[in-house]
Amino acid sequence: MIIRRALSQDATELAEFNINMARETEGVELIPEVITAGVEAMIDNPQMGFYLVVELDNGIQASLMVTTEWSDWRNGMFWWIQSVYVRPQYRRQGLYRELYERVKELAEQEPAICGFRLYVERDNTAAQQTYRSLGMSETEYKLFEELTPGLEYKR
Repeated sequence: MIIRRALSQDATELAEFNINMARETEGVELIPEVITAGVEAMIDNPQMGFYLVVELDNGIQASLMVTTEWSDWRNGMFWWIQSVYVRPQYRRQGLYRELYERVKELAEQEPAICGFRLYVERDNTAAQQTYRSLGMSETEYKLFEELTPGLEYKR
């Protein structure tokens, strides 16, 4: 197993992972051109964050994305874990655990990192149990958003 940062040649596959994840977890159909451009933008602009991928059995079998959030309360940076996807045949085999451990290892090299956050669908109890088993805990916060008018990312 190799865990590495995503490269530009991984963008199409990562976009497919995101499409599959949105379909499976939210019943949402992402617009392929939009998600592909979004993945490419992240890979091309590392100041926005990064993707990690798991190479196993001659292919990419899992991935996640990390973005940042400044916390003035903590005078530090949270790393948000997003766009988590593991191919169905590789689930429940510890690939996400390995990815999360690598995120933590990378954060140890960055003194400003003060913690990790992620959001998960309310009904995705399997993922919630995985996150708890890795030491994460549910917060008291709810997530709110307002999208820019006219933004189209799903069908």
